Amino acid sequence: MTNTQNQVVDRDWWRGAVIYEIYPRSFQDSNGDGIGDLAGITARLPYVADLGVDAIWIAPFMRSPMADFGYDVSDYRDVDPQFGTLADFDALVSRAHELGLKVMIDLVLSHTSSRHPWFAESRRDRHNARADWYVWADAKPDGSPPNNWLSNFGGSSWEWDAGRGQYYLHNFLIEQPDLNFHNEAVVQAVLDVVRFWLDRGVDGFRLDTANFYFHDAELRDNPPLPPELQNERLAPRDRPYNWQDHRFDKNRPENLGFLRRFRALLDEYPAATAVGEVGEMIHGTALMAEYTGGGDRLHMCYAFDFLNTALPAVEDIRPVIEDFERAAADGWACWAFSNHDVVRHASRWAKDRPDGTAILRLAAAILLTLRGSVCLYQGEELGQTEADIAFADIVDPWGKRYWPAIKGRDGCRTPMVWSATLPHGGFTESTARPWLPVPAKHLPLAVDRQAPRDDSLLACYRSLLAWRRTLPALVKGSIKFLDLHPQVLAFERQLGEERLLVAFNLAGGQPLELELAPNLAEDLREDLTPALLGGRLDRQRLLLPPHSGLIARLAGGADHR
Repeated sequence: MTNTQNQVVDRDWWRGAVIYEIYPRSFQDSNGDGIGDLAGITARLPYVADLGVDAIWIAPFMRSPMADFGYDVSDYRDVDPQFGTLADFDALVSRAHELGLKVMIDLVLSHTSSRHPWFAESRRDRHNARADWYVWADAKPDGSPPNNWLSNFGGSSWEWDAGRGQYYLHNFLIEQPDLNFHNEAVVQAVLDVVRFWLDRGVDGFRLDTANFYFHDAELRDNPPLPPELQNERLAPRDRPYNWQDHRFDKNRPENLGFLRRFRALLDEYPAATAVGEVGEMIHGTALMAEYTGGGDRLHMCYAFDFLNTALPAVEDIRPVIEDFERAAADGWACWAFSNHDVVRHASRWAKDRPDGTAILRLAAAILLTLRGSVCLYQGEELGQTEADIAFADIVDPWGKRYWPAIKGRDGCRTPMVWSATLPHGGFTESTARPWLPVPAKHLPLAVDRQAPRDDSLLACYRSLLAWRRTLPALVKGSIKFLDLHPQVLAFERQLGEERLLVAFNLAGGQPLELELAPNLAEDLREDLTPALLGGRLDRQRLLLPPHSGLIARLAGGADHR
């Protein structure tokens, strides 16, 4: 399957694109087994297209024992039967392209399932053809693991294998052994997987844990995290993993060589792209810049900086963007406020607040005006909140391991709500029990309740996405921050002669009136603010009600970058 022929190809389509993340288990169940599937996604694609996004990103659907719900792949070239077949995937891609949507898929390359045939052969003995395809190491003389590396899911990242008489590395679950990217045969095998899906018609990839591909070949111990980096936002002390400076088990310089080879393969195709997940808060913006610079590595990197914040202030947003812009040169970021791994921002920022809807409108406007591409997570446009999952219903291995201090990821993965009146919110047939419960509090947020209303959050997202397309400077333009007020996030966006002033009131529910400096006031040309953002110009003053924003056209000038 290939993309439609005889069309003008925009190799730069990803720059400033809005990508809608679909978690397939929770989007739409088409066969009544309580688990979402590819056919269900296909049936709901018109909704996604109507939203106004550019692409979809589908979380893992490849064959898997589901120890980590698809992030433990046992066959890279097949669809897990829970989700359908390769024919179902082909139909999904075809329908998406008909609707003008690009298709990106999650690609988990740093590790496989322990039930992948590669690992079954590798663990058999130390001399088979794939003996060195995974990271194996001898025990220390006292029988302990080779070094102090820790797993994201708790405990040592080394597991003893009695058959080989060695430890193998797993940065995540024991059932997720790490591939050895120092082995050229492994690199070639994963690049062949990339080509398989590109030939099948995908437009790009979201690379899971893109900074985990290589490990230190000498297996040196990680040092402790320096005291100056030990803070609760960057490295919460709720688990020992965050006590280390992960200098040797990830973030290795060898990654850059692989990313160049990966990019060269993508460049063989008309407009393939990739966004790499950098699962790193301490060195995140520096790695993002390094991984996306030069035009020969990743197109963009997926940031974690806004995925764990409380209601943000100017100082939570501006320094992150500025740090990346300083380091990135020609690199590109992809920003998100929610995803399938973190507490939904509707709960982090607006839970139980009477002004919650206004806050979520403001959040959407901020996300869609920052420089970079954007990822929206399914249900974000409805204001779905984090679900309270009873311990008996928890399926996430992380949640089970750390309960109750950390309740895991199930709360953000509950099903999409399509109908306020159908059983299970219209996610599945009434006879099936969803794999995760549909919270009753989500039903009033359903698509069929919000779609007819002009004042709904869903209408806000649709309106903002359509409006954004009319202003190229918001999609691909430069950014320069302005000091208008300590509680106002303000910046200019510019592309060519189009120059825009953007300002948001983050004063915690207080109205603000600002007198613009004469030089900026002289450049004002036109108030472009959508009514739903609430801000307005009054000659040389910005009038910003609580949780409001303002967009104005400025006189043209030289681009910032």
